[in-house]
Amino acid sequence: MKKNTGRTVAIAQARLGSSRLPLKSLLTLGDRPIIDWVVHRLAKAKSLDAVIVAVPDTPLDRVLLGHLRSMGVECLAGPENDVLERYRLAARHARADHIVRVCADNPLVDPDAIDELVEFYRHGKPDYAYNHIPRGNLWPDGLGAEIIAADLLERMAESATQPSQREHCMNYIWDNADSFSIATFDPAQKWLQRPDIKLDIDTAEDFGRLALLPINPDSSAREIIEAWDAARG
Repeated sequence: MKKNTGRTVAIAQARLGSSRLPLKSLLTLGDRPIIDWVVHRLAKAKSLDAVIVAVPDTPLDRVLLGHLRSMGVECLAGPENDVLERYRLAARHARADHIVRVCADNPLVDPDAIDELVEFYRHGKPDYAYNHIPRGNLWPDGLGAEIIAADLLERMAESATQPSQREHCMNYIWDNADSFSIATFDPAQKWLQRPDIKLDIDTAEDFGRLALLPINPDSSAREIIEAWDAARG
């Protein structure tokens, strides 16, 4: 199947059992839980046909699953530690041809950055493309995502054997980088070329930093960066 055809689905992985910041996905940023920011902002991306949240199948995460269902968000529970298999199950459930992977600790994921990623992937046809981290590019940390084809995800799920490759589902590609075409790109806008900015939430300190910004779930990337700079004087 050509990479410029088919159903493109964002799968966000979320959980409540984070050791560094427990219950992270349901912590309130502004007036909404973090997971609601993620879903709301992904829903604005024009290149996506659907958004689904993949959570661990644990007693604790049933609380998160219940919240998502109450909000009418498509969601699925899968293995807690085998995130790669959880993604495969979610991709099958969503009938995805191409998967945009998003972590739920990126509440400021930007719909325009998602659309740029999907267009870059469709045009260049790499096996794997990304713009969520400043690795070989000038993107801020936390605005973008990663994208692969569903058939590649299936092959990864069959081939990956290392625990780190099951828990971090794109590690298989990086561990076998010579076997795949990996691509990234810089933001076109100069003001967005800010690899110094970290917008994901790993710790309580990260959460506090974003919670103090005067932003909302509809804030643009430019508004977010301006708020970030203003907060730092």
